[in-house]
Amino acid sequence: MEALNTIKCPKCGADIDVSDVLFHQIDEKNKLDYSQKLLEKENEFKVLQKQEKQKIEKELREQLQDENTELVKSLKSQLDEKSNQVKEFNKTKAELERITREKDELKEKIEAESELKLTQKLNEEKEKIQKDAEEKNQLKISEKEKIIDQLMVQLKEAQRKAEQGSVQLQGEVQELAIEEWLRTNFPLDTIEEIKKGARGADCIQIINTHVKQNCGSIYYESKRTKDFQQTWIEKFKLDMREKGALIGVLVTDVMPKEMDRMGQKNGIWICTFEEFKSLCFVLRESIVLLSSAVATQENKGDKMIMLYDYLTGNEFKMQVEAIVEGFIQMQNDLESEKRSIEGIWKKREKQIQKVLLNTNHMYNSIRGIAGTAIGPIKALELPEPNKDI
Repeated sequence: MEALNTIKCPKCGADIDVSDVLFHQIDEKNKLDYSQKLLEKENEFKVLQKQEKQKIEKELREQLQDENTELVKSLKSQLDEKSNQVKEFNKTKAELERITREKDELKEKIEAESELKLTQKLNEEKEKIQKDAEEKNQLKISEKEKIIDQLMVQLKEAQRKAEQGSVQLQGEVQELAIEEWLRTNFPLDTIEEIKKGARGADCIQIINTHVKQNCGSIYYESKRTKDFQQTWIEKFKLDMREKGALIGVLVTDVMPKEMDRMGQKNGIWICTFEEFKSLCFVLRESIVLLSSAVATQENKGDKMIMLYDYLTGNEFKMQVEAIVEGFIQMQNDLESEKRSIEGIWKKREKQIQKVLLNTNHMYNSIRGIAGTAIGPIKALELPEPNKDI
């Protein structure tokens, strides 16, 4: 019996129990069938569970929707009721404002009418009183008006005299300032004041040195008016010829329209008081150089003409202006010491270089004309070559 249930393996020759093989096959098949049926049951349960869940959710949604609908209807009803109340309130408020406005308008109308009537009555009374007063005091009013007219004429005359006196006083102050400046800075020179009432300008500066007296003269006139008069120049030139002055300087608060700074016009130097403080040094030095050249170049008319042409030419004028600009800038910088001291040193160094350069140009231009008659200035000459080299 056992031999019937046993077979040999054709490959290895081992005995194989057929019953065990069949049992295992049937067991595997049963397990597979069971697993498949179990999976089908689980799927059916999931489907049923999902359907039941959807059904419950649908019922809940319908229930919530019904409840929300009732709530919305209730809220809408309350809102409509509140809206009607607000409309009624606004209507009542508008009516109240209309009544108040009509009341105010009526009050203002009554007050305006009353004020108009009162004003008319007051004007009538005022006109009546004024008419009576005019009839009674017409003569007195005429006398007072005449007195007022006389006082106005006297007042205008007094103002005119005061203005003339003020302008004259301002001019005298500047004249004194010019004379004081010249006496302080040039103690060797003679500063002659032109007396009040005498024909001529304000003062004349006769230039003296340690070597020579009366090297030449500079004529100064001070003007402090609102407008520059062109006739001043011609009159000033006539006064210069009478006094025999070499150079004329017109110190004025107001420059000619065609000039915005110091310069020459028709042979006359025109400048402000601040520019005068620097210009007087340069002009004085030019006269000293000219006098020295004349003293050493007597009987040499050609060179004198050349010197005169140079001193009255544009080149000399530009050099003088450049030197004066340098002095003015230095003076302005000295008055503004609040700035950085290092910056001031740099500026002054440039300005001094500018002054020295223009002075050197003027010196060499004159020496080129006058030759060795002009004494050498060591600071402006080239150093002597080293003899050891």
